[in-house]
Amino acid sequence: MVDLWSGLVQAFWLVATLDSELVEIAMRSLRVSLSALGIASIIAMPLAALLAVKRFRWRRFVIAVLNALMGLPPVVVGLVVYVFLSRSGPLGVFGLLFTPTAMVIAQVIIVVPLIASISHQALRDLWEEYHDLLISLNVTQWQKIHTLLWDARRALLTAALAGFGRAIGEVGAIMVVGGNIDHATRVLTTAIALETGKGDFALALALGFVLIALAISVSLTIHWLSRTEREAKW
Repeated sequence: MVDLWSGLVQAFWLVATLDSELVEIAMRSLRVSLSALGIASIIAMPLAALLAVKRFRWRRFVIAVLNALMGLPPVVVGLVVYVFLSRSGPLGVFGLLFTPTAMVIAQVIIVVPLIASISHQALRDLWEEYHDLLISLNVTQWQKIHTLLWDARRALLTAALAGFGRAIGEVGAIMVVGGNIDHATRVLTTAIALETGKGDFALALALGFVLIALAISVSLTIHWLSRTEREAKW
């Protein structure tokens, strides 16, 4: 019990004094996850809108695949990315393995199906309301997609929040492609796993506190943005 309280006190002290190692790891984790979230959103949200608007032969199959990929094991994604980025792989010439870029790539692959699936559900319902109006206005496919994305932006923020939570909490894939290298690719989740294994519970707890704080901060920010937009409409 004494060791637990001692670890908690040390963890709070590391957070309160903004320990340099703690800040470095947290900022790297935030950069990687936000970069992955931005790229994934650019890919997933227009794809979701296109699936809601356009009818084509393999549409239901594509939607089913996206839903299935939501449960894709992250460590498998890491393994596939590792194979492609390794020296003997097709992209090995770029030397991206064990870099933050490789971690971003892995997180993008993991997050895209999640954001696309959640976004598609919201955009599909909105398309049912807008279908007759937009068809009667004879707008282009891009204008339909743009209208849906804009009017569903609050729901899309929720999808982005889910994607961020999945990205920043990921450990398996980024451990494989990043290597958990100190001062290079070590992020919050991989550092927690490492420090727990070493028995340094104070630093592990401090990293955990920061991870929870980042997740809550992003959630509150998105909630505030959604509330601001709702009040503006009133």
